[in-house]
Amino acid sequence: MRAKEMRSRSVEDLQRLERDTAEQLFRSRIKNATHQLDKSSEIGNARRELARIKTVLRERQLGLNADASGAAGEEE
Repeated sequence: MRAKEMRSRSVEDLQRLERDTAEQLFRSRIKNATHQLDKSSEIGNARRELARIKTVLRERQLGLNADASGAAGEEE
């Protein structure tokens, strides 16, 4: 799921999604350690997904507007 799609979700949904993704990442790491994981890319995908979720939650916590983030680096 893209960060843009995540921004349209509620905080409760994002927190639930964060817990689920963290649990999925944990399970993937355990499977990898026991050589039962078929696709090792699942670990990286889960890590990136978790990072996106945490980023959106942090933006909400700070009250940042995601649309203005592109203009923040521009100087006149």
